Amino acid sequence: MGVNATLLKEKNYSTNDNCEVVADNVKRWPTYNQKSEQIQEYKPEEFKLEPKDHFIHRNGLVFAGTHLIFDFWGASKLDNLELMEQSLRKSVEVAGATLLHIHLHHFTPNGGISGVAVLAESHISVHTWPEKGYAAFDVFMCGDSEPEKTIPILRKAFSPESVSITEHLRGMVNKDD
Repeated sequence: MGVNATLLKEKNYSTNDNCEVVADNVKRWPTYNQKSEQIQEYKPEEFKLEPKDHFIHRNGLVFAGTHLIFDFWGASKLDNLELMEQSLRKSVEVAGATLLHIHLHHFTPNGGISGVAVLAESHISVHTWPEKGYAAFDVFMCGDSEPEKTIPILRKAFSPESVSITEHLRGMVNKDD
C-alpha cells in the first residue's frame, strides 16, 4: 500500500471503480434501476419492443394512475411511528408496488406524523392528528400495482370508526379503442 492508500484507509476512505475517493462509512441512498451494472453495446436491431408507459387500461379508459384519498376518523395509534412505518411497508407489499424510500416525521408535543413512502409507481403519503383521531392518507399508483389493497392494511392498523374514500383517475388520456 502506498502512502495515499494508507492515509485513505486510516480515514475510512477508499476509491471506487472510477478511482473516485469515497467515504466507507457514509450511508448511501437507495436507488432504483438508475445505472446498469454492465454497459453493453446497444444494437437497435436486437430491441424491437416499444418502451412500456405503465398507463392503466381499465373499463375502456386509459389513464396514468389511480389516486385514492382516505380520511380516517376516530382512529387510534396515530402517533405510533413504528406502526406507521410497518403499515406503509405492508401496504406497499400487498399493492405489488416497489418501495424506494420512506421518510416519516414525528411532531411534538401532540405526536402527529407526516410522511411519505416514495414508490417506483408513485407514493403513499400520510398526515395524522392524534388529538382529533384523524388521519389523511393519499395513495397514488400507476402500472400494475393495486392501490385499493392498501385499504384493509391501514384500517386494521389504525382502527378508524369511519372512513371516507375518494378515487381519482389521474392523467386521463382517452377511451380505449
